[in-house]
Amino acid sequence: MAIDIHWIRDNDSLGQFCAEWQQLPFVALDTEFMRVDTFYPIAGLLQIGDGQRAYLIDPLTIDNWQPLAALLENPAVLKVLHACSEDLEVLLRLTGSLPAPLFDTQLAAAYLNLGFSMGYSRLVQEVLGIELPKGETRSDWLQRPLSETQISYAAEDAVHLAEVFVQLRPKLSDEKYSWVLEDGAELVANLRREVDPYEVYREAKLAWKLSRAQLAVLRELCAWREREARARDLPRNRIIREHSLWPLARTQPDNLGALAKIEDMHPRTVRQDGQFLLDLIQRAASVPPEQWPPAVAEPLPIEASALVKRLKALGQAEAERLGIAPELMLRKKTLEALIKSGFPEGPYQLPDSLRGWRRELMGQALLDSLATAGEQP
Repeated sequence: MAIDIHWIRDNDSLGQFCAEWQQLPFVALDTEFMRVDTFYPIAGLLQIGDGQRAYLIDPLTIDNWQPLAALLENPAVLKVLHACSEDLEVLLRLTGSLPAPLFDTQLAAAYLNLGFSMGYSRLVQEVLGIELPKGETRSDWLQRPLSETQISYAAEDAVHLAEVFVQLRPKLSDEKYSWVLEDGAELVANLRREVDPYEVYREAKLAWKLSRAQLAVLRELCAWREREARARDLPRNRIIREHSLWPLARTQPDNLGALAKIEDMHPRTVRQDGQFLLDLIQRAASVPPEQWPPAVAEPLPIEASALVKRLKALGQAEAERLGIAPELMLRKKTLEALIKSGFPEGPYQLPDSLRGWRRELMGQALLDSLATAGEQP
């Protein structure tokens, strides 16, 4: 079928159409972007579907995003996206706003037990019986003019996304619909929570193997890397490679020769930032003990894996009862944080990452299961 495509290439048209979309119950929304050598994604195209037409918005010719920001924030218009974490970054960077309420069709498919983490093409095939042409995901969305293939790919995305929503929505009970929106709101909240550069070291590989004095150095290195990646708009690994952080904090080189020998250290980093890094390491190493960060908890011992399995099974049984994809229920990281809070003797504490309906439904059952685990022979 021929798709009705409408281009939006200037501020006035965007303002006019956003005013019309403000009256709709929902809009389907997708983005195409490039992110090869940058920290932030660069928007190449925005697509909006209203269930009838595809609107292609050219971000290279528009500079007033306020009308779209207002649409994203309008609580009366549902924003429908698919597997949207990167789309959210694009929208935040471009408009300063994020969609609320947000309905992610990938999440909806999981709540209907169609499959977890389903790709868009597979979902369209499953729900609409339409085979999409192989994607244009690797093509250059910043080139102009866009190719005919790119244009039809982008337009189809917007139209079919609206159709998928129209099919999925009636199949969701009110409860499951509210859970899809709750998870969508959490995606938005996580992105709004700006990462504190001084907390990044906690997630660094092997951080738990370092002493508190060495962690003081790792904390500074990770914070500097995070801030510089943003300031220079470069991927983190272009500032310092991930695998160099731990040996830097552990061995604390004090000259450029020793710095260059660090595992996975790029010569460009030594050339551009070598002396600065040596000074930073020296400063961080001389911080008094009362300013050292607390030790990072070790990974769970092998003996705890039986507990993880036990809790996972509890979640799977509940997911089966609810008819949702089991992976939706309890994230492994959440279970590990719960077990770490009291292993091996207890008492255990529910982690902050267990929130909303999952906490209400599963919180007490998980604590009860851990309490009885210790009593079994």
